[in-house]
Amino acid sequence: MTIERWQHILHRHPEMEKEENKILETLISPDMVQEGDYGTKIAIKHYAHTPLTNKYLAVIYKEISSHDGFVLTAYFTSRPSGRRKILWKP
Repeated sequence: MTIERWQHILHRHPEMEKEENKILETLISPDMVQEGDYGTKIAIKHYAHTPLTNKYLAVIYKEISSHDGFVLTAYFTSRPSGRRKILWKP
């Protein structure tokens, strides 16, 4: 994740300050991946303990290839969107 993207995340979602490891864990081992807007994907993982209590972490990213991509933003949410297409779920 670039410094610019990390600063963007912290500016919009200050509760993410100490959550960089959760962002990486969500990308590596998501509970599901949903289709985002404009060719993006949303990796989602549930966390029982966050700065905001029991939440899901949504990491929006753009995949360049099967081995490369970049994070656009990340935030905690009460639940995944029910209107988005699920691309992957174990």
